[in-house]
Amino acid sequence: MGEAGLSPEEKFHLITRNLQEVLQEEKLKEVLKERDVKVYWGTATTGKPHVAYFVPMSKIADFLKAGCEVTILFADLHAYLDNMKAPWELLAQRVVYYETAIKAMLQSIGVPLDKLKFVRGTDYQLSREYTLDVYKLTSLVTEHDAKKAGAEVVKQVDHPLLSGLLYPGLQALDEEYLKVDAQFGGVDQRKIFTFAEKYLPSLGYTKRIHLMNPMVPGLTGSKMSSSEEDSKIDLLDAASAVKKKLKKAFCEPGNVTDNGVLSFVKFVLLPLSENGEFTVERKPENGGSVTFKDYESLEKAFAEQSIHPGDLKPAVERELNRLMEPVRQVFQTPDMKALISRAYPPPPKKKAGQVANAASEEISPVRLDLRVGRIISVEKHPDADSLYVEKVDLGEEQPRTVVSGLAGLVPMETLQDFVGVFLCNLKPQKMRGIESQAMLMCASIDDPRCVEPLMPPEGSAVGDRVFVENYNTGNPDERLNPKKKIWEKLQPDMKTSEECVAQWSGNPIMTKLGLVKSKTMKNAPIK
Repeated sequence: MGEAGLSPEEKFHLITRNLQEVLQEEKLKEVLKERDVKVYWGTATTGKPHVAYFVPMSKIADFLKAGCEVTILFADLHAYLDNMKAPWELLAQRVVYYETAIKAMLQSIGVPLDKLKFVRGTDYQLSREYTLDVYKLTSLVTEHDAKKAGAEVVKQVDHPLLSGLLYPGLQALDEEYLKVDAQFGGVDQRKIFTFAEKYLPSLGYTKRIHLMNPMVPGLTGSKMSSSEEDSKIDLLDAASAVKKKLKKAFCEPGNVTDNGVLSFVKFVLLPLSENGEFTVERKPENGGSVTFKDYESLEKAFAEQSIHPGDLKPAVERELNRLMEPVRQVFQTPDMKALISRAYPPPPKKKAGQVANAASEEISPVRLDLRVGRIISVEKHPDADSLYVEKVDLGEEQPRTVVSGLAGLVPMETLQDFVGVFLCNLKPQKMRGIESQAMLMCASIDDPRCVEPLMPPEGSAVGDRVFVENYNTGNPDERLNPKKKIWEKLQPDMKTSEECVAQWSGNPIMTKLGLVKSKTMKNAPIK
């Protein structure tokens, strides 16, 4: 994987290929004219690494091919500061698990570990100098800037802990203390990167280069989440589990836009292929096997439907198992199995009397009764200028009354006959004397104030169930208990995506006909 004989231009191409964005691109070119670039990638040691980690690993392979000095940071302190992620006592074990898993992944893709440096955040983030710089930053950074910087990365809640506000500052300081030229991460880190560019010079430190990967759709949903068991393929999943999860993966014939299976070929399998090729094996009667030398030709063939999902998925499964097998082997030893149980202990067993209640106590979107409804009439609330009173057909014997705070935000004529998504199992609540029996779901931002009701796919019928992908087994609560605050706990993870798709924790909200969307609002909370 040597960089011998590469020109600065060739190194630049390797470093930036498949990236979505580069900040300080000219600076990168200048450094490459003089010497090799020092770059770091950090990961907070929280949930288990899953196969989506092969996406940054394939870029790290590119950096090494381009002669970069690469540091991998196991951000254990960040993991603790990220609200509600990992208890302190488990972090030491999880760092060992991460280090073992990531080294095994890199070896499985042929990356020489001697060219890498592995660092733990707590190795230097507790030093006197670093701590003083944290205090200096707190005297410069406003609460608004800290919250905005962490918006895509730190879990957002109504009353954030101070720890989550410190998170972006620590990540900015890491660039200086790791003595790098560049930081690499997903495009979801962009606000932290621009925060670092703004504030590091205030401490007398230089702006760094920022290299950003696109957010690649997960193989089994729109985003792989290490905290949601069904939404990702774990690095240690058996071949049978990989087959089962890939079988369920969204891979619509001809659809190349939200296709995690295709994206995995683009960002992992082709860049890591020894000969730069990807082969789809087919029976002779289906046209025989075909080899693609670049992603564009595969995407074109899939878009034209000359390559079928039934052929693409087994090819991805074959290559994925080839990458995963060396990682599985590393964790087969008794020592490694013991490490897994220490780092990720199973939840405590319920007592006999608690078992029946376990599923109903879990805070999961399955508990929400979301349905398609049609607004059959809408009028102004007689006692409130900001409220509409709607009659809504939800496929029940009688229409329900819904009171919505949309007056002045959404024209009345837009809502007449509008087919939307309604939350139907909240406790009915009187709003200025009129009882509201459901809630119209909207994408909503406060500054500037803007609201758009969510739209189910065309052709949806009143009463159709609306669910979160990977959370469609089980029945919703008959009525959400207000004291348990189920909706309040689920709502912060509901937002629209960059493509205006409604999501919970990165999993699409949908009906049997397809995705629920907002008309124009991207990355907006859903309320």
